[in-house]
Amino acid sequence: MFTNKTFLITGIADENSLAMFVAKKIIQNGGKVVCTGLGVSEFHTNLSEKATQFLNNNFEDFKQSVQKELGTVSTEILDVTLDANIDSFAQKLKEKNIKLDGFLHAIAMDKTIRKKEVKPLLEVTKDEFCDTMEVSAFSLIRIAHYLYKYNIIQPGSSICSLSYIAAAKVTFHPYRNMSIAKAALERITIELADELGRKNGTRVNAIRFSPYMGSKAGTATLNQEDFDTANKLSPLGNATPEDLANEVIHLFRPNGRITGEIRHVDGGYNIMG
Repeated sequence: MFTNKTFLITGIADENSLAMFVAKKIIQNGGKVVCTGLGVSEFHTNLSEKATQFLNNNFEDFKQSVQKELGTVSTEILDVTLDANIDSFAQKLKEKNIKLDGFLHAIAMDKTIRKKEVKPLLEVTKDEFCDTMEVSAFSLIRIAHYLYKYNIIQPGSSICSLSYIAAAKVTFHPYRNMSIAKAALERITIELADELGRKNGTRVNAIRFSPYMGSKAGTATLNQEDFDTANKLSPLGNATPEDLANEVIHLFRPNGRITGEIRHVDGGYNIMG
């Protein structure tokens, strides 16, 4: 299906990241991937020793996970809070003559969640709100901007982002600041679907997925009780990472006509009120 097709995969933090399952499924279907992780780039300045160590460790874990699960694939540092880094990354792809047939946006960050405790929305600061919005939503626009700027995205490509039902509803486990960013991500998805569809036939969709505790992001925000409750409420039980990967592959397939969709891969959890 994906012979001579290449996709950018963002948001891999470890071997159990949802983005990793998507990358594996693309490769299984004959495609290639370029994977990005957070690390220290030439554009980072005035980093503390602690921050530098954290970023270096993060990128090393990312590279080791990718090598273990995917073999030898291209890995690059990408900090979506730095336009210069995104610009440089896109230029590197151009220099290597790498053309993309789409990308997965699986990046999110919320500093108001600490040790599974969620800060009340009334206590969220402007910086915390804007930081979450920048990384979790606005970055979709900036990545697309630079990939188009350097003609990296091929006509008829497909972009997919990962969301959650909390973008539309208050859930049984609090998800405050991030839920607003996810709502923005979904709105951006719809607007880009119109804009990019008319530009060169690119499709843009988002997927709301079940609670998932297998990754660093999941364990940071959820308890086992949350996972079990969703599993019980969902008519088919919680969806698996394999289910998610299959849906992304469906949306990534060449010559599709699905765009501007907010898809549910959650075992039917979304219909339960």
